[in-house]
Amino acid sequence: MATLAAGDDPVIATQVAPPPAMPAAQRIEALDFVRGVALFGILLMNITGFGLPDAYVNPTNAGGAEGANLWAWIVTQVGFEGTQRGLFSMLFGASVILLTSRLEAAGRADAADIYFRRNLWLIGFGFVNAFVFLWYGDILYAYGVTALFVFAFRNMAPKRLLAIGVGALLLGALWNAWDTSQLLARHDAYAEAAAARDAGAELSAAQQGALAAWADASAEFKSSPERIEAAVAARTSGYWTAFAETARLNAYFQTWFMYRYFFDIFGMMLIGMALFRLGVLTLERPTRAYVAMMGVGYAIGLAVNAIETRWILDHQFSAAAFAQANVSYDLGRLAMTVGHLGALLLFVRSGLLPWLRRAAAAVGRMAVTNYLAHSVACGVLFIGLGWYNQLERHQLYYVVFAIWAVQLVVSPLWLKHYRFGPVEWLWRYLTYLKRPPLRHAAVPVSAPAAA
Repeated sequence: MATLAAGDDPVIATQVAPPPAMPAAQRIEALDFVRGVALFGILLMNITGFGLPDAYVNPTNAGGAEGANLWAWIVTQVGFEGTQRGLFSMLFGASVILLTSRLEAAGRADAADIYFRRNLWLIGFGFVNAFVFLWYGDILYAYGVTALFVFAFRNMAPKRLLAIGVGALLLGALWNAWDTSQLLARHDAYAEAAAARDAGAELSAAQQGALAAWADASAEFKSSPERIEAAVAARTSGYWTAFAETARLNAYFQTWFMYRYFFDIFGMMLIGMALFRLGVLTLERPTRAYVAMMGVGYAIGLAVNAIETRWILDHQFSAAAFAQANVSYDLGRLAMTVGHLGALLLFVRSGLLPWLRRAAAAVGRMAVTNYLAHSVACGVLFIGLGWYNQLERHQLYYVVFAIWAVQLVVSPLWLKHYRFGPVEWLWRYLTYLKRPPLRHAAVPVSAPAAA
């Protein structure tokens, strides 16, 4: 999720008017298709946040952790965790190059104004998603903020973009390692204090503090029944009660959480910019390059993620096990993202299932509209109709599949008649300060030749 709709900004025709929409035949199908699939993947991961309390990381908190519910967690944990966000961030980086290069090639003196206005409005859409549609996992705000920094790197050579992008991810990984070491140190202090307590020894103030500190730390992974009950009550007692609970969460996610994981999004965006300039995202590389991406990415990613997941299962979803598994998280996630990207691009190149490719690409062209529609639909179902915490984990995916099916049908039908998705149209209007046409121009019918 200049973001989820990279390709919406076509070649600029004049100095005054915004550029006309690029004909469908000229759009970069690979970008649209990958974006559409990634959008569906985002919902695949987000659905537990929409429908269950504190269950995204730890399935034992809600929704079930046995049978089909456990397998649902395993599949998403091994195959998709963090990867869809990674794909979105890469595509965002590609959209930065698409937009700015076209504006600057047309000689527009207001190119920077357009770019920053576009992303400031994206931040505004993020606020709406977070505080009106009540989704605390919004990504638009984070993308809009990060885009303000990415602009300065738009003309950098691909190798430098890759180096800085990987370096940013490494910084994030080192930060994760530091946090993990601190958490495990608290666990060791707790274990020592607990052993002394169980032996009947009188605990020192430091040991009592260690017990309390670990209780607070482990609560981030394992929620108390009281916390689950309070979360359910907040999300099922009406819009304004849900608003108060979500606003509290958003105050955290849009401040400290945003700063903490800035390097994650920033690094992936720069890598996406590099891959676009290298022709990877536009299928300009030989097939063997995409086969290598898929093979190496999946070989490393599946192995790392499977080992992490097995470790968590063997240690019964303990807080310490989650912390230990986090050490290799960035390696597994980046490798799986590369594997997914290679597989998706190979699928586009194969020419298989053209109807599916076109439908998913249409979803990608309307990505902001469809992304916000996820929040609206899930808000109606889980808050409005009271489904929150009523479905088991595996049952949530029936909702996901239903939304996918609707968007695969509606998106191409909409774009058959209109040039943009409704939110994309509004975004374009606000960005260029000029109302763009929404409907496709009518094709004039030639008069019959005289007899």
